[in-house]
Amino acid sequence: MIRFNVPFLTGREGERLAEVLQTGHLEGDGPMTRRASALLAERTGGGRALLTTSCTHALEMAALLLELAPGDEVIVPSFTFVSTANAFVVHGARPVFVDVRPDTLNLDERRLAEAIGPRTRAVVPVHYAGISCAMGEILDIAGRHGLTVIEDNAHGLGGAYHGAPLGSFGALAAQSFHGSKNLVAGEGGALIVNTPALVERAEILREKGTNRSRFFRGQVDKYTWVDLGSSYLPSELVAAVLVAQLEAFESIQAARERVWRAYDAALRPWAATQGAKVPTVPPGCQPSWHIYHLRMPDSDTQERLIAHLRARGVQACFHYQALHASPMGQRFGGRVGDCPVAERAADTIIRLPLYPNLTSEAIAQVIDAVMDFR
Repeated sequence: MIRFNVPFLTGREGERLAEVLQTGHLEGDGPMTRRASALLAERTGGGRALLTTSCTHALEMAALLLELAPGDEVIVPSFTFVSTANAFVVHGARPVFVDVRPDTLNLDERRLAEAIGPRTRAVVPVHYAGISCAMGEILDIAGRHGLTVIEDNAHGLGGAYHGAPLGSFGALAAQSFHGSKNLVAGEGGALIVNTPALVERAEILREKGTNRSRFFRGQVDKYTWVDLGSSYLPSELVAAVLVAQLEAFESIQAARERVWRAYDAALRPWAATQGAKVPTVPPGCQPSWHIYHLRMPDSDTQERLIAHLRARGVQACFHYQALHASPMGQRFGGRVGDCPVAERAADTIIRLPLYPNLTSEAIAQVIDAVMDFR
């Protein structure tokens, strides 16, 4: 069976872990955390990179930085992982679901303005599959309405929009290093702080509400409880794995691009004859090569193709269910039919195996299995 996902290891993770073990400094914010943070900041445009225990926790830190009050609203796409909404809900906000574009499955910027109300505080664009949202339009609309833009960049590390790296556009951006992502640390994430005025408070929130980071820099002689916060800081062991991954970033991305382009060259012509769709890359967008997906004509065809591929030794997967139509989404006013593009994507999308060590033979097997589908 060709598995849907196999977390890729560079071979240097053991060395970096050994470095940590030799120092005896296992808790976070040590030398390895600083190395990972510096490397990540380079990849995301130079904002302050704060490692976290997950992308979900990075988004929760963003919610705390907004100082949300009950009744405040945050706009999110309906076609995304639950954390994009849940991180704000648990801190008092109400999610407002917006449909996605039919081409990229990103938040539809043409529907953004109509979703803004007097209690709207932020908009959270998600770069689905590592292909950029229309950030120019989103930033313009957000700016005119005084909204904070928080990028959910879980898919987008290595992608760009008109030459600028994804993760550099929002006041804040969240990254993921889950085992399913381009760079893996088992679990883990990061908050990219692109607004200097937010850096000090973000450090405090990440350190249980204390000014411990300032203490370790010698800026105060004692540290104490000064704000809200929680334990969002990963260990040096997580940072060590991430450093090894970041050091191999270019080769990881090149390998993923090789798989993505092989699929696209073979399956784009096939899809045109089957009433199916393949990824759209708008002008000015550089993908991160995170996902290669097919969208079939209907849910029955989706289910039959997944079963067909399984029978041919290929594990392929559907993806998100539309949040607005979920049981929890309906508690916040979502109704079936509100976001038809997201609903259709949930019923028709199939993600193909994509990871750096997928062999040419395996790629060919996946392509042949798809093209043999009837």
